[in-house]
Amino acid sequence: MYLASIEPGSYLDFVNPVPFRNADGLLESGLLNDSGKISGVAQAAVRPISSSDFGRILQLGLDDPMPVLPREGNQMGRGGFEEDDVPILFEEPRERINYLSSRAVRDRLFRRLVIKAYGERCAITGLKFINGGGRAEVDAAHIWPVERNGPDVVTNGLALSGTAHWMFDRGLISLSDDLDILISRHANDPDAVHSFINKTGRAIPPLEARDRPHPRFLAWHRENCFKS
Repeated sequence: MYLASIEPGSYLDFVNPVPFRNADGLLESGLLNDSGKISGVAQAAVRPISSSDFGRILQLGLDDPMPVLPREGNQMGRGGFEEDDVPILFEEPRERINYLSSRAVRDRLFRRLVIKAYGERCAITGLKFINGGGRAEVDAAHIWPVERNGPDVVTNGLALSGTAHWMFDRGLISLSDDLDILISRHANDPDAVHSFINKTGRAIPPLEARDRPHPRFLAWHRENCFKS
């Protein structure tokens, strides 16, 4: 008997679903016996996995052939269209844990999942801009910030353009549980803010209902960030 305990807010899906087998055969080569057939261990819910098999599965799960992430930091000096791939090589279980729990990796995965969930469209303005390098001009904003113990889950994220992200982080706009866009009375140009948001007055929801912002996280933002 095995029991896996997952820390709340620590689980993120792969960017891509990983199949049991692909055109090259089984992804877990360790499931094959000496005669090249699937062994009985394949039926086990919990089974050992080699470092090479683990790295292969992780590479497929995290690989994103469509470079939709926005420009960041000094990447603008390189044209903003390239990201360095990090080789996924594991020799010890501890290295796997360190890699998957690293802030840089989790931030990048969170951004990809949130941007993908919203179809590369800003939830506040409703606009979808793709630059000349094929990157979406939106970022993934945490509703409940990680630095204040918010979780890395898609339901705690919004795809926002740069201006909308700035306003959201500073409490000038927020969302009701029904995704109505709330505008702070502290905004110095409310007419401009009204013209900035999409005409429905409601945030554009994600493509899948399961990715919709959770009321708990929205309530936290209204209570702790929004300047009502």
